[in-house]
Amino acid sequence: MVIDSIKNGIVIDHIKAGLGMKLMSYLNFDNENDTVAIIMNAPSKKRGKKDIIKIENVNSRAVDMDVVGMIDQDATVNIIENEEIKAKLKPTLPKRVEDVIKCKNPRCVTSSERGLKHIFVLNDAERKEYRCIYCDEIVSMDNE
Repeated sequence: MVIDSIKNGIVIDHIKAGLGMKLMSYLNFDNENDTVAIIMNAPSKKRGKKDIIKIENVNSRAVDMDVVGMIDQDATVNIIENEEIKAKLKPTLPKRVEDVIKCKNPRCVTSSERGLKHIFVLNDAERKEYRCIYCDEIVSMDNE
């Protein structure tokens, strides 16, 4: 399979195989009008297999690096201009995220208070677990 290079945009590379669709849903590019290519289970020297996301005609501000780091901090975000890599960004596991994870606890104040931000803090970096600041509900990004 051949996927053409993009002239301008973003390539998220080295995503752990199977996490590309999850990352896309958190980044909310699935509802955009931009050209998006998701390559799944591509051969990788580092990981054996990897996923790749190519988004044409968007800039680096369009990608929330906290979201990328939360899903896979080993991914690489490449900024492409005129078919050349202008920058390579490495995400990190964020210590706090707002309005990315939604608390599923029906007793949480976020379930009844409209407009209240869903705020989670990193609870366990090794397990990629986040804790709701309001109700202490734990969400594991590996199981999400």
